[in-house]
Amino acid sequence: MAEPTQLAYRTLKGIGILNAAPVYEGLPGFQRQVTSTILQRIDLVPYQKSSNKRLTLCLCKRPEGNLRCCVYSPDGRFFAWASPEQVSVVDASTGYIVTNLPAENVYELGFSPVGTFIITWQRPSKDGEGNAVKNLKVWRTIDDNAGAEGQRSVVGQFVQKSQTGWNLQYTSDEQYCARCVTNEIQFYQSGDLGTVWNKLRVEGVTDFAIAPGMDLSVAVFIPERKGQPAAVKVYKIPQFDTALSQKTFYKGDKVQFKWNDLGTSVIVLAQTEVDKTNKSYYGETNMYILSASGGFDSRIHLDKEGPIHDVAWSPNSKEFGVVYGYMPAKTTIFNAKAVATHDFSLKPRNTILFSPHGRFVLVAGFGNLAGQMDIYDLEKDYNKVCTIEASNASVCEWSPDGKHILTATTSPRLRVDNGVRVWHVGGGIMYNEDMNELYHVCWRPQSPTKHSLENALDPMPTPHASAIDYLGRVKTPSKPAGAYRPPGARGTTTPLHFKREDEGGAAFVNNGISSTSGGINGFGKPRRREVPGAEAAEPNLPPGASAEGGVSLAGTGEGKDEANLSKAALKNKKKREAKKAKEAEQKAAALVTGEGEGVNGTGNHRGPGRSPERGHSRNRSHGENFRSRNQSQKRGQSQGPDGPRREQSRRRNQSQGRDQSRRRDDGRAMGPKINTRAANQSISDGNGVPANSKAPQGGKPAPGPSAVPAAPDLTVTSPGGGSPEEKRVRALLKKLRAIDDLKMRVAASEKLENTQLQKIQTEDGVRKELAKLGFQE
Repeated sequence: MAEPTQLAYRTLKGIGILNAAPVYEGLPGFQRQVTSTILQRIDLVPYQKSSNKRLTLCLCKRPEGNLRCCVYSPDGRFFAWASPEQVSVVDASTGYIVTNLPAENVYELGFSPVGTFIITWQRPSKDGEGNAVKNLKVWRTIDDNAGAEGQRSVVGQFVQKSQTGWNLQYTSDEQYCARCVTNEIQFYQSGDLGTVWNKLRVEGVTDFAIAPGMDLSVAVFIPERKGQPAAVKVYKIPQFDTALSQKTFYKGDKVQFKWNDLGTSVIVLAQTEVDKTNKSYYGETNMYILSASGGFDSRIHLDKEGPIHDVAWSPNSKEFGVVYGYMPAKTTIFNAKAVATHDFSLKPRNTILFSPHGRFVLVAGFGNLAGQMDIYDLEKDYNKVCTIEASNASVCEWSPDGKHILTATTSPRLRVDNGVRVWHVGGGIMYNEDMNELYHVCWRPQSPTKHSLENALDPMPTPHASAIDYLGRVKTPSKPAGAYRPPGARGTTTPLHFKREDEGGAAFVNNGISSTSGGINGFGKPRRREVPGAEAAEPNLPPGASAEGGVSLAGTGEGKDEANLSKAALKNKKKREAKKAKEAEQKAAALVTGEGEGVNGTGNHRGPGRSPERGHSRNRSHGENFRSRNQSQKRGQSQGPDGPRREQSRRRNQSQGRDQSRRRDDGRAMGPKINTRAANQSISDGNGVPANSKAPQGGKPAPGPSAVPAAPDLTVTSPGGGSPEEKRVRALLKKLRAIDDLKMRVAASEKLENTQLQKIQTEDGVRKELAKLGFQE
């Protein structure tokens, strides 16, 4: 019979170890009620072959109380937990205590890969002299020189302030270990931590990862600094002179290293703290792959926009899976050269896990998703095995036998409905246990070679009694629950813009954090809200404009069949037409008699292009100038003999400024200037008499009404229209006005920037270009 799988958990009341499939019972060494601390002593075979001393182990009661952490050794031999007084280590197979470490108030625990060393981390503190206490300590798990109460000396100790990345990193054979300090990675021989064995000097390094496997390699990360891109470099241990492989990139504030089991390739998941495109609150993510030998490196290109949710290597080290994109996310399997080999259907998922044997892959959606887990059989052309509903799960792990899946709801993410559930790969629940405030749960590490994967799906094993009881308490919904629909929409088909992409709706496009936000920092025109899957709305045009260009006639009644108009609308239409005809006749008469200001400039009528506000402002300016002259005369009389002279110079400067501003106003006309002389000649003869008002053959002058010419054909054009030459003329005139303003500022002894002075020097070139375009001032 194969050795049963095992899991350990930590709750508010204590720590427990459970032998899972197929027995589902507590570990005998962890007794629930014991009258004495030490029950019996048993002599066992020594753990270390080099030691001739036999170990004496004792059976202790199940640990209870304030226990901060617990952990298995990577090889699965030991299990340790920390209490406020000490650290206890037990044999994971029997539950018997192996040793106790005299370490108080330990917050983090860790083992070396083979379990030879145990590492503890305490909160940073200072001694009586104000010096930092060395809070990171390395102990031997089995120490022949330990005292009766566990007293022993440490192998090494360091000052480690940050709890993030606190542990040492060991090579797979435990020959070397390393830690990151300022601008370098320090390597030690595992048995001698008092002397630095070698150093990898890298300016600005913040993170590193030692590769598993027999090929000793290390990957280091250098973030962006002073405009330089971020970089990942791979070195061979201990040849640190040159990097075997490296990749530089931007948008990388921090990274996660994902080595395959053989240590031949590493995936770099780069992430920024802030997304400058405002498409995500959680920054941008990019992914790169590098080979340890330097033969291959590339960015992994993903064909769906959005964040990268998860990435995992297969145990065969030849392929990996990625979950990426806006929901519903896309899951893709890539080979070792980052070439996509298989795509799964779009679904709301954010987790991917390969089974220890590499036969099955689990694609699930946890967190704020529904907790559905899809199981696929890779050996049968990615055939879907089942879908498991594990709502509110915060922990999901494959068992070492590759046939069971552990899910758990833990605190503090959720403080209710905490518990452990074990599922079979075929979809059935095998075990269930509800707990009060579950903090941590994990499988005991075991080699997959100890468990056979034959008949993984058939037959289905018999579930535990707790699973049968759980199924009896769970209410099965009579019909699938969907989104709420108002009474008016019930019984109808769901519109496409309310469906996800995997349900037939349109793909989600993220144009920013808010779909209705305006310009930068809220300024600018508000953007029209875009609904995925809905038809495009009409463009956001200014009032009175048409989508095809020109002026919109919507709401004016024009363009409609008069038969469809009401009497009132028809009457209003006739009034508007009569008014337009009358205005056209008046303008034509003004052109003939020369009374319009647009022709002679002496009448009181404003030209068609002159706004009434400008005329009123000019009248107001004349009145203000008259009042200012009276006041200046009074000031000149009161200032003595030099007063009038100063007043004359001041009036001369004001008149020059008005002339220049008047020239600028004249230059603001849209398009080239009209040759008024040619226009007058086309209307009148050489004597100034209108051509249409000459006397007939009888010698008598024609009556007055017949002298008025027909109304010209007036069309409404957009101010921004015209040919490209006219647009260029307007742009050049605008430059001349800006140059005139700068020249006035120079005349007023104002200091200008170099770019402004250079702009003044371009005046001749602008005028030459105007002359080439046929513009006459």
